[in-house]
Formats: sequence, structure tokens, C-alpha cells
Amino acid sequence: MLFTPGIIEVTPREVGYDESRLEVLKNHFQGLIEDGTIHCASYCITRHGKVFAHGAIGKKSYRTEDTTPLSPTDIRWYASITKVIAATAMMKLVEDGLTRLNVCVGEILPQFNTPPFDKITLFHLLTHTSGLHADSGCYPNKYQSNYWDNVSCALDKHKDSEGKFDWIAAALSTIGNGVRTKPEEEWAYCSFGFQVLGEVIEVLTGIHANDYIVKNIFHPIGMKDSFFYPQLSPEQAKRMIITDESFEKDMQKVIDDTYTPNKWDELNLPGTSGGACGTVHDLVRFGNMFLSDGVANGNRILGRKAVEFMTRKHIHELPNYCWGAEGRARSYCIGFDLRIDEPFLTSPTTFCHEGAGACALHIDPEEAMVAAWFVPFTGDVDWDHKPLYNALNIMWSGLK
Repeated sequence: MLFTPGIIEVTPREVGYDESRLEVLKNHFQGLIEDGTIHCASYCITRHGKVFAHGAIGKKSYRTEDTTPLSPTDIRWYASITKVIAATAMMKLVEDGLTRLNVCVGEILPQFNTPPFDKITLFHLLTHTSGLHADSGCYPNKYQSNYWDNVSCALDKHKDSEGKFDWIAAALSTIGNGVRTKPEEEWAYCSFGFQVLGEVIEVLTGIHANDYIVKNIFHPIGMKDSFFYPQLSPEQAKRMIITDESFEKDMQKVIDDTYTPNKWDELNLPGTSGGACGTVHDLVRFGNMFLSDGVANGNRILGRKAVEFMTRKHIHELPNYCWGAEGRARSYCIGFDLRIDEPFLTSPTTFCHEGAGACALHIDPEEAMVAAWFVPFTGDVDWDHKPLYNALNIMWSGLK
């Protein structure tokens, strides 16, 4: 096994954890690497705010001939875990009196100030109950159009003489009637809604959402390795986990200072649906902020009441048809997922989020435990429960 240990602050025994379960976890990840499910794995686990497990397994590069070991401080996309970071930013705006969650999006963004979008609120976007179309792949419909394909098509046809490209209008005007249902009729996972929230942040603050989050969340928490792609340095590019040739070429261009922006980079869209990157250690720092009533690194990020509101169950008994759920009720917080209907060993109050490709963050208030892990799938795997759900149960099995 190619294992690289990270820095820990306490031993597992000091925080009431059975150290032998960490060997089970490492062997579990190693087996998934050997059978071709995941490329590599890194993890960081804390209890009572102290790191007691931190390590990386496998190689950093997909290339067979490159034997560079993965480091616990190597970087990858947070993917959709970015959504809970964006939700935190929205709660800060609520605390600062700049908006309320029951405000209609159309009061802030004129593109939404028309039927059938005018009843959608910020709360709806934050809880995936807006009625907007779900992400591609949520339903078994090979003919489904999605917002980003339509934005891309409109962008290709756009001429500079037409003025600034309106990506929101392009999306809403080119996907049938623009919605799947009325708000609050079902839970449907919609990344586009979180992208829209980034635009809301910019309009309300006058600051690009990415910059707002870096200044008001990443920096004060001490998430020193977190940033929004493609705004990464050559040093950060060298630490990115490389899983395919195309990404390898892009990172090498950043390192060589020859990277040229593509059409999406030039739009400078908010990265609030999945554009943040960083380390597992940064993610547990973010997670522990919620266990400390909104305080991290000596800085107030959120108030206690905002944390309580954000992390409690808000969606009750709404049907979910995504990913074969067949109408089963879905529970949800503000930005965070609740998997209380799953047979996990975590406490019922645990809130969490996954990121495509894959990674995970779980925060258990009852056990004061936070875990983050990166398990990038190989190119032959779309999704697999074993690196995520099975690993989760192994991690929590060590609690004494």
C-alpha cells in the first residue's frame, strides 16, 4: 500500500476513537484502487475540533509510469460541496440585512421577474425546491436538454455588437417552459439554481461571488489552500490530483504560464455550484466552524442562530424522483443534505454533502466529528457507493 501520513493533532485514543478502524479504512480504499473504482484517496477526520486521522493512499497521477505518491495536502475540486459554502455566504447576507430567504429571486435578478419564474425564492434555490429542471443525469431521459448546453449554444451565437452576454436569460429562454414544476412541489437537485445564487451575491454586495467567499469565508476560516478554479497559482496547479490527460495538459499550462482562458473562463461566472477547490484539511476546518457556533480560527463567520437555522431540517415529505428515488421523501437543510433515511452509522442530526467525481463532507454534531475525503473515480466509473457510503460507515464505526 502506498500510504502517505498527514499531520495529526491528537491520537485517536485521546478523542475516544478505535485506531484499528483506520487500518480498515485504509485497506478499504486500497481495495477500491486495486479494482479500478477510484484513482486514489485522501481523508481528514476530526473530533472535538482536533485532527486525529489524516492521510493519502495511492498515486497522484493517473499515469502508470508516474509513481509520485498522493499527498494529504494535494488539491482537487470540492465540486458540489461548494454549494454548502455558497449557502453559508447567503446566510451571511441574511445576517447582514441585505436580503431574506423568502425574497423572490425576481426582486434581485430581473430575468426571474416573469412567469413561470416569479414565484421562486432564495429559499427554493437553496433547498432544490424551485421547480427548475434538475441536473442532467437525474432522470433516465436521454433527450433532456440542460441549462448549460443551452447557454453554450447561445454563447456560440452571441455577437459582441449585441452587448454583454446574459447567461441567465439564455438559460431560462431556451429550455421549454423553463421549469419542471411549480415551487415546493418536489425536491429536484438543481446546480443551476446555485449558480444563480452566485449572481445574487454579486448584485447584493457589488463583489463577485467567488471573491466574496474567498474574503469572507476562506480567508477568515484559515482555508489557505482553497480557491475557485481557474484562479489557481502554478504552485497550486502542481498539487492538483491528476486523473486524466486533458486536465494534466491544462495544469501544465498553468505551471508554464501558457494557459489561455476558454469561453467559459472569459464569462467569469460565479463558481457557486461547484467551482471551489482545496484540500481535505481545509474542508474539515470549514465543517468544524458549524460545530463551534459559527466561529473558526478566532473569527466569527456566522452567528449561532444562523448556524442553527441553516443546519436544521427544512424540507419535509417532498417527493424526490432524482437518481431512481421513485418519489421517496427527501430531507434537506439550507444547502446541506440530510441522509436520515439511509442506513448510515452517523447520528440522525448529521448534515453533509457529496461532490461529483467524488468527494464528501459529513458533520456530526452529536459526536463532534467531522470527516472529509477525496475519492476520485476512475474514468470507467460514473458513481459508486463504496468509496462514499461504505467508507462513511467505516469511519463512524471507530467511535467509542
